Amino acid sequence: MTNFKEKLIVGTRTSKLAMAQTNQFIGTLLTAYPQMSRDAIIVKPIKTSGDRNQTDRLDQMGGKGLFAKEIETEIKNKEIDVGIHSMKDMPAEYNAELSIGCWLERSDHRDGLISSSHISFSELHPKSVIGTSSIRRRSQLINLRTDVSIKALRGNVDTRIQKLNEQKYDAIVLSIAGLKRLSLDHLVSYVFPDNEILPASCQGAIGIQMLSQNEDLKSFLSPINHISTEYLCNLERDVLSEIHANCNSPIGLHASEIEDKVILRCEIFNHQGQKIYKNKFQEQKNLSDELGKKMGHDILSVVGQEQINQLDKLENDFDYTPEK
Repeated sequence: MTNFKEKLIVGTRTSKLAMAQTNQFIGTLLTAYPQMSRDAIIVKPIKTSGDRNQTDRLDQMGGKGLFAKEIETEIKNKEIDVGIHSMKDMPAEYNAELSIGCWLERSDHRDGLISSSHISFSELHPKSVIGTSSIRRRSQLINLRTDVSIKALRGNVDTRIQKLNEQKYDAIVLSIAGLKRLSLDHLVSYVFPDNEILPASCQGAIGIQMLSQNEDLKSFLSPINHISTEYLCNLERDVLSEIHANCNSPIGLHASEIEDKVILRCEIFNHQGQKIYKNKFQEQKNLSDELGKKMGHDILSVVGQEQINQLDKLENDFDYTPEK
């Protein structure tokens, strides 16, 4: 059996957030293996296509899978043992050669608003400019308010906050989990509840990717796998897989566990901000394994595959300006 306590090579994106997530993984691992030396863990920063191109829209570059591609290649080439991923950025269809060896406990799944005046979303003045790079958030924001403007915003968290401080935007929308990992959640002026904005599938969850056939590594990672996060997030991913949706599509998804029940919620929007699907499925946990697939079938019966296929790429301009 390979002794991963003596050497583990970890691949990660180069951003501060990616490094914070990597450090969270390392901290969790060292807690599980207190005799393991920190020096045994080698971190290899990898610049992905999505990181190199900070100007073009993600949907026009091929979607959020661009944040995983180069890391996956390094795993397959055995240059690294594991790759650290924000699971909301991962395509729903896994590469058969690779698998998620373990899931860290999911953090806050919600989206948050950072506004220059530190006011809530409802208090923003009409025609206020909100920055985001997400097609999902764009549609959800327009659905909530047609009197605000949406403007494309790429870059890492620091860059986005800097552009807000430079008054290029009145507010920006980011994930609460990412802000917490960077100790920046004190900047949040409003947290969107689920009844206003459902998050992307797996938002707030970190996955550790590896070669599927590496049973020794799977066994090594097993003590730090958060089983509830794995189960609930896979239900969300089952929905996307069933409807062949891109992780960049305007689809809000969230699975939760309350006592002995699993609740799965989904909302889908078109690019004009109109809600074209909303439903909630609930099942006893011991009967909930197929919940994601059942919801996927329901979505296809209501919306249809053709319309789903059109959602992951925004044909018109990303920026939205209220009609006069």
